[in-house]
Amino acid sequence: MTRSLARAALAALSAVTLRAGVAGAAAPATPLREPGPPSASWMLAHGENPHPVRLVLPPHRPLSAAAQLGRKLFFDPALSGSGKLSCASCHRPDHAYAPANALSVQLGGGRMTRHGVRAVPSLEYLYRQQNFSIGPDNEENETVTLRQLVALGQQARRVRKTAHDTQAAAANLVPQGGLFWDGRVNTLQQQADGPLFNPLEMDGGNTAIVASKLEQAPYAHDFVQLFGAGVFRDPKLAVAEALFALSRYQIEDPSFHPFTSKYDAWLQGKARFTPAQMRGYLAFNDPKKGDCAACHLDQPTRDGLPPLFTDTQYEALGVPRNPAIPANRDPRYFDLGLCGPYRTDLAKQTQYCGMFLTPTLRNVATRHAFFHNGVYHTLKQVLDFYDFRDTAPRKIYPTAPDGRVEKFNDLPPQDRANVDRVDPPLNRKRGEPPAMSARDMRDIIAFLKTLNDGDTTPRGMPARVARSR
Repeated sequence: MTRSLARAALAALSAVTLRAGVAGAAAPATPLREPGPPSASWMLAHGENPHPVRLVLPPHRPLSAAAQLGRKLFFDPALSGSGKLSCASCHRPDHAYAPANALSVQLGGGRMTRHGVRAVPSLEYLYRQQNFSIGPDNEENETVTLRQLVALGQQARRVRKTAHDTQAAAANLVPQGGLFWDGRVNTLQQQADGPLFNPLEMDGGNTAIVASKLEQAPYAHDFVQLFGAGVFRDPKLAVAEALFALSRYQIEDPSFHPFTSKYDAWLQGKARFTPAQMRGYLAFNDPKKGDCAACHLDQPTRDGLPPLFTDTQYEALGVPRNPAIPANRDPRYFDLGLCGPYRTDLAKQTQYCGMFLTPTLRNVATRHAFFHNGVYHTLKQVLDFYDFRDTAPRKIYPTAPDGRVEKFNDLPPQDRANVDRVDPPLNRKRGEPPAMSARDMRDIIAFLKTLNDGDTTPRGMPARVARSR
């Protein structure tokens, strides 16, 4: 399936709505067509995928012994300084491994009174995340140092990103890959190390303290069976093995990458979109509207892997400062993403200041805090940001006492030039009409809800007879 599918769907849906006599109206309840197999345009106009694909999904196998140990560790609050915070506290399995609450940042620390500085991302769909690099993670780049890639990126021409030209944009020599909002680690084992010892999060103390807790845990015998009788003699080894087990749990357990959304079923020809979902799919892919698919790739890979709804690249979007984060009370404090404060190796590469990882949109409709600073709490607010950031910034940013709009107020003035003003819909000017209408936004949200896992659309039957939701 290619980008031409979305364009064909747009033409087909337009034809149907014109016949219905109302622009954007729903398809007729009993659509008429000639006898015989339905045409591709007819199927698209009525919510079906005329070119279903066979997705290559992760295999479902019994968990290894290491992954089973990792599951016990994932749910154990005793490893935290407070004894109350486990990995699962902030990464709830029943909330797509993201927080269940609507807090912008979560509470942690030894007494559960300290606030984080960034919104907690989901742990789902990280099993295919590429390593951090400047440009695509490929054999050619593997032989080049990060410093050399930075230099190449400064000289390279950047292709504008649109939903209809994602392959060209994927080759941009820009930061991409890695884990956390700033890509500072490459493996899930390294990722688990961060929250465990962060004093604002689990606050485990030091390696010796965590190793002592592991040795006293009910599952200590699992460590001995897996890693040998001497595993606890070296605290660093014990903690390293614990982090390894946590990573195996996230890689092996299907709940971290289920691919059970309605969209996955639609790709395979086993579900039908409602008219609103189809219109939302089109607006999601339309460079003149949402253009969301430019960064949140929605097509299977060439070898049939299901889309992850991210290009894993980094963007400086200039979202407004979040006053709900206590750290932001200090006017001198700025979270600069790739430039710090957590990441330090790119601190001098000021062209990257303010850039954060593009997250997956899978299960995004279940989330309650959006963007790296959790400044928004509804999808409507997120889409309003894209619509009005440049066309009507007073709707997005605070106003100074002199009446000036404090645009990009969560970045120091010298770094505001890094904000994306090129890629649609962020290339519009003040006073121009916004890219998306109110109905476009409602429809895009309807489409985004098809990305929630746990869809119950009937499977194993032609889409044209599947029950519409």
